[in-house]
Amino acid sequence: MSVSTGLAPAEFRAAMGRFASGVVVVTTRDATGTPHGFTASSFCSVSLEPPLVLVCLAETANSYAAFSSADGCAISILAEDQGDLARRFAKKSDDKFAEGAFVPLPNGSLGVEGALGVLECDIRQRHRAGDHVILVAEVTSLRADAGDPMIYFGGGFHGLGPAGPQTRGV
Repeated sequence: MSVSTGLAPAEFRAAMGRFASGVVVVTTRDATGTPHGFTASSFCSVSLEPPLVLVCLAETANSYAAFSSADGCAISILAEDQGDLARRFAKKSDDKFAEGAFVPLPNGSLGVEGALGVLECDIRQRHRAGDHVILVAEVTSLRADAGDPMIYFGGGFHGLGPAGPQTRGV
């Protein structure tokens, strides 16, 4: 399958892989209380008033149904040493929450313990965009800590400096 411009998806992915971005884990709970989550590098701030962020989720993700109807979510900004967690939430698996420490939040979502920041959010809008959905969320509370972030570049997770952890692959 090719992008509508005639570009091969592999070419587009390779070119976009040249853009470094931060890494987040996004979590929510479904109607039964079961937690769901995914790793994303497509995340950014949108507005200061009100405080809005967006994150993109593939329609093929296991957590797609849960996020399609969720009212809220948590977005955890990962530290450079959280590569194992990023990889676990990037894959399709039954229980992504079995390992790792999570902090329950008032909106029912789970924040990643040790993350550089955790944003508690109300999902305000959903926009279909190709094979993804763009979730626009209003930040209702947050916590931010010092540390070095994990970045996604060239198909892998990395630290910022040459001495930082380098964890290849998703």
